[in-house]
Amino acid sequence: MREVAVVATAIHQVPALTDTTEVQLMVPLINAARDAVGLTQAEIGFTCSGSSDFLAGQAFSFVQTLDAIGAFPPISESHVEMDGAFALYEAWVKLQAGEIDTALVFSYGKSSPGSLRDVLALQLDPYFLAPLWPPADAVAAIQARLLLEAGKVSGEDLAEIAVRSQRNAVGNPNAVRFSPDMAVADVMAEVPVADPLRPSDLAAESDGGCAIVLAAGDRARQLCGRPAWIRGIDHRIDAHGLGTRDLTRAPSAELAASVACTTADLAIESLDIAELHSPTTSQEAILVRELGLGAATEVNPSGGALAANTLMAAGLVRIAEAARRIIDDRADRALAHGTSGPCLQQNLVCVMTGG
Repeated sequence: MREVAVVATAIHQVPALTDTTEVQLMVPLINAARDAVGLTQAEIGFTCSGSSDFLAGQAFSFVQTLDAIGAFPPISESHVEMDGAFALYEAWVKLQAGEIDTALVFSYGKSSPGSLRDVLALQLDPYFLAPLWPPADAVAAIQARLLLEAGKVSGEDLAEIAVRSQRNAVGNPNAVRFSPDMAVADVMAEVPVADPLRPSDLAAESDGGCAIVLAAGDRARQLCGRPAWIRGIDHRIDAHGLGTRDLTRAPSAELAASVACTTADLAIESLDIAELHSPTTSQEAILVRELGLGAATEVNPSGGALAANTLMAAGLVRIAEAARRIIDDRADRALAHGTSGPCLQQNLVCVMTGG
């Protein structure tokens, strides 16, 4: 397998971008990622993006965002109508083919102008569930209730996850929800949004984007003093229908993690950190158990999606946050996770090391 690494990242997340278009958002981010390693767009072999036409409210909305990279023919470009983490997988495959040595991956989301609950309802079964327009919080609450009734977690366990997230997010410039003083009792006292989920159990909605530069082999070593080498990456999918699977589990996440760690020749217990794309505390609890993460692994040191959840970019942000800690020599072995679809339906796991 060809060596591929993350060599540069750029992230920007805020509660709302009121006077900024997607192009205006991404221009400085893409420039920051490229400038960090001294590359121009002409030196980028492949570009792949992730976004949502439903979120933008128009077909092929990603085409206009290509203006952010200064696209001009000839250009090798692709797009996924998914979280940017899956765009990174496509770029990784392209690098594995040996056709290119560098790639740019970016994704973005701007949900504040519209109704996120309506957008997320459109990803459900088009015959039985989507016509009911169930709020995303209500769907997640069903999963959380099943988890509690199965005895796999308690309400206090979920509150502890929320508290840890808000404390870890302190000092993260891209977090929109953080608190050094939040306590379990504070979370338990909150009025549920969709029982049993309280406001702190749900991801903090944000607008923003993320850009990552990938490079292969010696090119990566030339561009970055300590690249975050992708030693294993895999993504899997569970059944689409919510009634056809056990919502207290995420078999696709377990399988993706197993394949990624086996490819990387790393034991899951040896990881220093894990950045998990979990839009609710209950989903984080599921992922920690399914992936087999131990007490020695720090989960979501950035605060995770609970601290800032930019739809279509949160998974790529998890990869960027994990890679940054390796590049900055704050971690040596990291796992990053991205998800798409309702209730952890699709899962991607990326394992990176510093050596």
